[in-house]
Amino acid sequence: MKIEHLVEQIHKKESFLCIGLDTDLDRVPAHLLKEESPIFSFNKAIIDATHHLCVAYKPNVAFYEAYGVMGWEALRKTIEYLNDNYPELFTIADAKRGDIGNTSYRYAKAFFEDLDFDSITVAPYMGRDSVEPFLSFDNKHTILLALTSNEGAYDFQTKLVGEKTLYEEVLKTSRTYKNSQNLMYVVGATKASYLADIRKIIPDSFLLVPGVGAQGGRLEEVCHYGMNRDVGILVNSSRGIIYASSGNNFETIAAEKASELRDKMALELKKRA
Repeated sequence: MKIEHLVEQIHKKESFLCIGLDTDLDRVPAHLLKEESPIFSFNKAIIDATHHLCVAYKPNVAFYEAYGVMGWEALRKTIEYLNDNYPELFTIADAKRGDIGNTSYRYAKAFFEDLDFDSITVAPYMGRDSVEPFLSFDNKHTILLALTSNEGAYDFQTKLVGEKTLYEEVLKTSRTYKNSQNLMYVVGATKASYLADIRKIIPDSFLLVPGVGAQGGRLEEVCHYGMNRDVGILVNSSRGIIYASSGNNFETIAAEKASELRDKMALELKKRA
């Protein structure tokens, strides 16, 4: 998917919401456990109820890998369902891959060609030759971990390397990679105060922003510091939407929660119109 199409969808829906499909069988409503593929049945219900409120979906691959073949089949069914029925939506494989060049290329083929995701999250620790294979695919996007929302982010990401922090070095160095126009970045909502400095380094790139809601991040701060002329942010919410209810009407409650967040996003967009 081209970025221009994503921007168009954001303005059309007045939303920059990404819904995380972190589907855990321990939290799926009991009545779905009788289904042939409970994970897919849950995802399908969430997608059908919320697709008009968001612009992207982000399955966290670990939640599918944990169930072996059954989980992978559910992931494949989910991405095929999205691509067949809602092709206007941006899809993110939250896989956090990254390895030596030929291995990264195989990861890229798996998620970009076989599963046909629009993008994948990638860990930058191994450097240029671990990232560039992902960047070589046309109209596919690599979302590099820059400054994450977890507590352990302070262990390494904010440490000084000379006069700059490590995450700043990641941002600046990655801009020199071949096909860097295909890069996006993960910046956690709990680090919103860093966004102004981050935008000085990457003013035009899209940011995937997790951590709003359950992890304590504030949407208003993220928008104030993180938006650019193309909006430039996707705010992810997972648990606060998909697990808002465990009842038989879970998808209806999920849609209500998604709508509440979308309405706040619409207000933020109007402020900057």
